[in-house]
Amino acid sequence: MDFISPLISIVDRLCTAMAPRISNVIHLDRRIQSFTTEVDELKDQRDDLRSRVKRAELDGSRRTNEIQRWLARVEVIEAEATSIIENLGQSRHGLGCLNATCCSKYNLSKEIIEKLKEIGELKRKGAFEKLVTEPHPAPVEEKPCRPAVGISLMLDKVWEFLEEDKVGIMALYGIGGVGKTTLLKTVNNAFLGRAYNYDVVIWVLVTKEFVVSKIQQAIVARLGLPWEETEASELRTSKIYNVLKKKRFLLLLDDIWERIDLGDIGIPLPNEENKCKLIFTTRSMDVCTDMDAHRKLKVEFLDEEKSWQLFCEKVGRMEILESPPIRNYAETIVRKCGGLPLALITVGRAMANKETEEEWKYAIELLNKSPSELRGMEDVFTLLRFSYDNLENETTKTCLLYCALFPESYSIEKEQLVEYWIGEGFLDSSYDSNAHNKGYAAIGSLKVACLLETGEEETQVKMNDVIRSFALWIASESGLNKGKFLIEASSGLTEAPGVKNWEGAERISLLDNGITVLKEIHKCPNLLTLLLQWNNGLNRVSADFFQSMSALRVLDLSFTSIRKIPVSINQLVELRHLNLAATKITTLPKELGSLTKLNHLNLLRTYSLRTVPREAISGLADLAVLNLYYSYSWEVQNVEGEAEVGFEELETLRHLRILGLTISTITSLNRLSGLRNLVRCIQYLHIKECEGLPQLELSSASGYGKTLRRLSIRNCYDLNYLVVDAEDRETWLPNLEVLALQGLPNVTSVWKTPVRKVSLQNLRLLNIWYCHRLKNVSWVLLLPRLEVIYLFYCKEMEELVSGEEKLEPDSQAFSRLKTISIRDLPELRSITPWALAFPCLKSIAVIDCPQLKKLPIRNHNSSNLPTVYCAKDWWDGLEWDEPNTKYAFLTDFTSN
Repeated sequence: MDFISPLISIVDRLCTAMAPRISNVIHLDRRIQSFTTEVDELKDQRDDLRSRVKRAELDGSRRTNEIQRWLARVEVIEAEATSIIENLGQSRHGLGCLNATCCSKYNLSKEIIEKLKEIGELKRKGAFEKLVTEPHPAPVEEKPCRPAVGISLMLDKVWEFLEEDKVGIMALYGIGGVGKTTLLKTVNNAFLGRAYNYDVVIWVLVTKEFVVSKIQQAIVARLGLPWEETEASELRTSKIYNVLKKKRFLLLLDDIWERIDLGDIGIPLPNEENKCKLIFTTRSMDVCTDMDAHRKLKVEFLDEEKSWQLFCEKVGRMEILESPPIRNYAETIVRKCGGLPLALITVGRAMANKETEEEWKYAIELLNKSPSELRGMEDVFTLLRFSYDNLENETTKTCLLYCALFPESYSIEKEQLVEYWIGEGFLDSSYDSNAHNKGYAAIGSLKVACLLETGEEETQVKMNDVIRSFALWIASESGLNKGKFLIEASSGLTEAPGVKNWEGAERISLLDNGITVLKEIHKCPNLLTLLLQWNNGLNRVSADFFQSMSALRVLDLSFTSIRKIPVSINQLVELRHLNLAATKITTLPKELGSLTKLNHLNLLRTYSLRTVPREAISGLADLAVLNLYYSYSWEVQNVEGEAEVGFEELETLRHLRILGLTISTITSLNRLSGLRNLVRCIQYLHIKECEGLPQLELSSASGYGKTLRRLSIRNCYDLNYLVVDAEDRETWLPNLEVLALQGLPNVTSVWKTPVRKVSLQNLRLLNIWYCHRLKNVSWVLLLPRLEVIYLFYCKEMEELVSGEEKLEPDSQAFSRLKTISIRDLPELRSITPWALAFPCLKSIAVIDCPQLKKLPIRNHNSSNLPTVYCAKDWWDGLEWDEPNTKYAFLTDFTSN
């Protein structure tokens, strides 16, 4: 029995050792329940903390690192708890307490006890007092930016904007590559060393394919806030808004292509109250308007001096640039870059290693013929293409390419462009207001996109040289089909290009050259437009010249010396637009009448034209425009079977919309007045040498009142005045733009009835010669759009504006006047009785006006004073209210 005692002792020790383990297994279910409860409580604590933190973060704060670590640890504990509970589920399938499952349950029970301790510790540490820290982003972050050339003036204007309390949003707009981004970066970086009142300056690159979340991400990062991809958009917007509404911010948005709703992003609207500012860049003026910009600043092309400076910086080798032959080539290249900084930089770099004269010559040849082949230029064109591709429709794109037919920096009349476009078929060819309005709308769209700009006059547009090169690149299908456009405008040609150059061309422009003869040309089946105007020496066109141009739609031979139109013109069966203005033709060929699709025939200022056969006009069934202003003198035909055209033929032109006529007898004028359908079409009327005409009726009842745009009256010695019915006088001649009166010795007052404020609202040019009895033209004071005044050889003219006139307080008198030219007015004592600002006046010419002793120009800004053309002795004798004013003028002394 002695062996029993040791056995009992062993069993007793074994039971003692096993008791805790057995207890763990026995109490496992209770511990599982306690563990689950503790985990759920920890989750609730975590969720409550997250909610509190997120509320705090809506005010722009950032959670502390301690909280971030605590939440991360909770995530780990939660994952471990999930794993433990899954293992417990598997262990419950075991039976007994001495098998492997029993051991597993023991281990799980022990692990639960340890995790309960960790959870308890986490719950105690989770009672945070400080949840968040305030973000403190640097007020300004420097942006990499190359040194800027020629932006100092624009930069000054930006600073002026930033100082205007009432202005919150400013737009910087301009074509791609002009320097908008450089200007915006310069503004941003200037705050690194400049005193400012902003809490933060925020820069965001938007780009064409902008996404709201990307903009928000940039702003959030700049503000030092956390970014969570899974965060709801509305919550993110509120977070940004709650931060920015407490800050005085300057937001810089680069490269906007369409309207951005600031509220969708969370940006408070900058205004006078919050003193915040927004400056953005864009390529479109439409975006400026859509973004409700209070100020718009166009980033202009560089002038010649700054262009040269930037180019030299990029070439970097002044010893080469200053050598005599290279210098001339370099200046030519700079001009061809058109002041576009990106082009100047690109071409400057391309020329940096060119040392020989031949290399520089070749570069000019490439810029003339194939600019995309010059290293880097295709990248410039690719940038410009974004603006082109963004145009609203294909019509507008085609209209842009058409502008490249004109020479570099050439000012193109908008009306002429629209007429070409109608002829080509880009617009409706009916010549109604819709077609013209559509054309002007296309021009407006191109200006808005900064692909066209205003020419020398408001009625003109022009294309920058680089944009013109780009347009030709597009027209040539990115250089793959260079023969589509044959452009040799203003190239100094003395003869037309060879036949092979014409064969595949769709549009040819040889305008403004020295071509004298046009010989027979073969195989031009695709030719749509042929521009030959301003070849002043061109006097002969071969008989078969037009034989192979059956697709031609637009032909311009204006301002050439041709005397005869070849009979082969009848082969131009698709011709819509024919311009023969200012040519020396004496007869219109009968064959012209076979051009049944012709809708525009311009014979303006064809002074030599004497014969217009009936057949030349009567067959033009689609004719919408016929202009014989300062041309063929229309006569009433009295002989039956008369071969020449009469009013009767014009009446048969059912589509006629615009008519220009020259009338030389009162019989013709009276006959015309009775043809109401024709009178309603007259936009240009020249009356010359009309005897027995005491007055000219121009009322709405007579038909002239609403349509007339240009009126010229010359050498009508019996004329006393122009008459408008009293009932019409407040709205008469609403479209008249030019009034020319010459050789009217009996006119004492131009108008029989007084001009009112709303009369002659569109008159731009007044030209009066040899009207000796006129004392003044005071009524010009009421013309809001008057730009040019010519007064010559009026012997009794005493005042331009009478001293008896009163100037209204709100008067806009002469607000658009650009030119005053007066000559041989021996009695003229005064231009106006008051000194006026003349804000747009560019030049004033005074010749042989000895009684005129003062110029009525108020010197409010010496930089805007006009140039005075005059004799030196007259200038020296002028009287001045302020002696120093005399020296502020620029004068150009002339001899009489």
